[in-house]
Amino acid sequence: MRMHTTPFHLSRQLQRAFTLVELMVVVAIIGILAAFAYPSYTSYVLKSHRADALNALSQNQVILERCYAQNFTYNQACASLPAFPLASPQAYYTITLPIQTATAFTLTATAIGTQVQDTSCATLSVDQANQQTAFDNGGTAQTVCWHP
Repeated sequence: MRMHTTPFHLSRQLQRAFTLVELMVVVAIIGILAAFAYPSYTSYVLKSHRADALNALSQNQVILERCYAQNFTYNQACASLPAFPLASPQAYYTITLPIQTATAFTLTATAIGTQVQDTSCATLSVDQANQQTAFDNGGTAQTVCWHP
């Protein structure tokens, strides 16, 4: 009785090789995973950059409150008050002071550069009463922007 055998080197090649179909299945799986992972990753990065705006707004709020404590007015010239508009520390936002009267102020952070892709939290604002507001790029108020 004679057994059908294949040469050793041919058998060894068959065991190591991938077929084109197997390779395409792996590529498809990687593509599907990337399609889900990349948007989630970019969303996380944009959300993490909001800390830049929160940091800049709170720093400038402290400066304005210090000026008020010294002069009993927010619109008095104060040596430590920066010239507005200015960039946030990591330059993801422009910080402006659109309202500055003797008894009130509003600081606003507006997304710039790549951060404009964060359409759900395009602007963040804080006033002298520590009222924190945020708006999307359509002008609709948002509640999640101040709590990263």
